[in-house]
Amino acid sequence: MTESEIRVRSYHSRDEQAVVELWATVFPDDPPWSEPRDVIQRKRSVQGELFFVCEVEGRVVGTVLAGFDGVRGWVHHLAVLPDLRRGGLATALMRAAEQGLTNSGCPKLNLQVRATNSEVVAFYKSLGYAIEDRVSLGKPLGQWAKR
Repeated sequence: MTESEIRVRSYHSRDEQAVVELWATVFPDDPPWSEPRDVIQRKRSVQGELFFVCEVEGRVVGTVLAGFDGVRGWVHHLAVLPDLRRGGLATALMRAAEQGLTNSGCPKLNLQVRATNSEVVAFYKSLGYAIEDRVSLGKPLGQWAKR
C-alpha cells in the first residue's frame, strides 16, 4: 500500500457504523465500558478533534483516539483491520495522534498495551516508544463499578 492510498482524517458522524464494526473485529473482548457507540459519543464530546480514522479507497479501515489532560497525552483504540496490517496504516494513525497532541501543547504521550501482546509492543518500540518502569492501575467508575 502506498502513502497516497492512505488518508487519515478526523472522525465524522457518518463513520459511526464502520467504526463500530471495526472495533467489534479488533477488540472483541472489550469490557462493557468500552461499548463502541458509548466510546464514540464520549470521545466526540471531549477533544473530538483528536478522534482520527484512516481510509483506504474511501473505506474506514483504522482508528485512533488521543487525549490530553494538561499533563500527559494518551492514545486509545488504535485499530486497523487485520487483513490490512503491516501496510503503514497504524503508523499513519499514530503520526496523526502525535501531531494532534503536539498541536495541543502536549509534552509527552503515554499509552498502555497488554503485557502479553509482544507484537504490539514491538510496533510501538519501532516508532520510538520505550517501556517505562510503571505499574498500571485502574478502577471502573459509575455504573461499571463493582458493587
